[in-house]
This record gives sequence, C-alpha cells and structure tokens, in this order.
Amino acid sequence: MLISDVLLLKGHAVVRISDTDSVRAAVQRLAEHRIGALVVEDQWMHPAGVFSERDFINAIASRGAVALDLTVHDLMSAPIISCQSSDRVDAVLATMTLSRIRHVPVIDGGQLTGIVSIGDLVKQRLDEKELEANVLLDITRMRA
Repeated sequence: MLISDVLLLKGHAVVRISDTDSVRAAVQRLAEHRIGALVVEDQWMHPAGVFSERDFINAIASRGAVALDLTVHDLMSAPIISCQSSDRVDAVLATMTLSRIRHVPVIDGGQLTGIVSIGDLVKQRLDEKELEANVLLDITRMRA
C-alpha cells in the first residue's frame, strides 16, 4: 500500500499558514479545520515546517500564555520530515514512530501534494487487514 492510495481516499487538501503568522492565528486555524497540524510556508510559499498541537502544548507549558503572541516560525517543527506519494505506508509509519511525529507532508517533485497523519495510515492498514481477513474467510467458506 502506497501513500498515494491514502491520498486517494482522504484527499489532497492541506491547510497552510505563513511562518510570520501568530501562534494565536495558527491555533484558531487548527480548531476551525478540526485538524492536528498545519504546513508552515516561508515567504516564497515553500514548505518550511509543521506547526502541530504538540508544538503549541509544549510552548504553553514552557512559556505560558505569551506563546500565543509568538510567530509560528518560533514554534514550528523544522526541518520538515516529508514523504512522497510513491512511498510505502509501512515505511512512513516507521519514520513517524522513529521521529516521534504524527503528521507528514507529502511532497512530490518539490510540490506539496498532501499531508498524512498517523491516524490516516493506521486506518489504511486496518482496512487492508480487514480486507485480507475477509478474503481468507471467504476462501475457507468455499472449501467447506
């Protein structure tokens, strides 16, 4: 199973934010879209980092409410850990686990084409395993 298969089901939409925007604006965008991470773009609109709920929580824990007035650049996770749509789901899951991250932008040919979360990938793997189990069950029933 490839990342492109996941994107076919979930879509290619990516919510972005500028690295100069405030953390307050980023948190509002996360809540508005009900998502866990934003792709942060630099002044040239190139992916520069990822701003996640975890980045915000860590900042609030260490800096308090003043974190809301910082810029996204101050708190984003960088450099970007990304994947390509041709990567295997299990390889990206391994990268996420080793890097302790939950969101990975998909970049093909230098262009941002999507973002996948650990939840998206686990769901895909579970669906795949359920299909395999159903096929095996059908085969067993045919032989009985």
